[in-house]
Amino acid sequence: MAAEEEWNFAAPSAAGLDTQLLEAMGAAVRKGDFKQITSILIAREGKLVYEAYFDADGEAGLRNTRSVTKSVTDMLVGIAIDQGSLPGVAAPVFAFFPEKRPERNPDPRKDKITIEDLLSMSSLLECDDQNQYSRGNEESMYLIEDWTQFALDLPIKGFPAWTPKPQDSPYGRSFSYCTAGPTLMGPLLEKATGEKVDQFAQRTLFNPLGISKLQWQYAPNGTAMTGGGLALRSRDLLKLGQLYLDGGVWRGKRVVSAEWVRQSTAPHARVDDSTDYGYWWWIKAFPQEGKTYRTVMMQGNGGNKVVVMPEQRMVAVVTTTNFQVRSAHAITDKLLTDYVFKALK
Repeated sequence: MAAEEEWNFAAPSAAGLDTQLLEAMGAAVRKGDFKQITSILIAREGKLVYEAYFDADGEAGLRNTRSVTKSVTDMLVGIAIDQGSLPGVAAPVFAFFPEKRPERNPDPRKDKITIEDLLSMSSLLECDDQNQYSRGNEESMYLIEDWTQFALDLPIKGFPAWTPKPQDSPYGRSFSYCTAGPTLMGPLLEKATGEKVDQFAQRTLFNPLGISKLQWQYAPNGTAMTGGGLALRSRDLLKLGQLYLDGGVWRGKRVVSAEWVRQSTAPHARVDDSTDYGYWWWIKAFPQEGKTYRTVMMQGNGGNKVVVMPEQRMVAVVTTTNFQVRSAHAITDKLLTDYVFKALK
């Protein structure tokens, strides 16, 4: 597909962006002020107004943006619900896997864990990627062959005095970042749709957006990894952000229902004082110079971000290889606040 068919283009100044500030941003990235940034793209009002690459791969490069994949999986869940393959977010997860029973650590509360619990990172399974001692830590999952059984075998977590219980938390859910949940959604989608998840994704999401160049990672059993590792071109990441900015429509074609986009980007759990969580989407407000920039984001390790700004009708993509860099997300946030947001006239 030719570049001009993928995106309409406009000059930054015509889209209300400060060209000099964007040029200064590029210079700062090339100088190494933000470590290893690989690309920055900005679209406003549906037009590509800024595009810069800072690695050897350029526009054609496939970029592994890690957990940005989780938000793609959210789109697939919404499509499956829209098409009637999944009954809805209240569907119990464990009922999809009768052949995996009995699992370890049996508990009747497991039968009440729903798709929504996984989507909002708030199931009662003991799973926390931020805690190296957690039984559900993703690094432990990668050591075994059956990732589905790994998730189903996890015990119900406890809530010590210093951890808010769900009923004491905003939105009635206790947030715990758990890659095993969205990873489990891959085989669940395959059972619901009767189709391999990568094929379902290609047919229902990527083909309508003209996305043909991509690379999945796969679980040991051959299922596409829906918790992370999907590699896409930066322009195609921008398309996914634009799809949600436009309420699930791409180039006049409905791909995801408007209601699912609304649900996915509405707050369902509290991460911290400035961040809420939707359905595998991050919701964050950036106060700056008397203004507040409200964003919903696809986000992955290394500070990789697809930033959707509904009030400004803008989408920004920042890809990086800052995977082993301390405070990588803060580095990307500083790039956004120092340059991207300030460039808005």
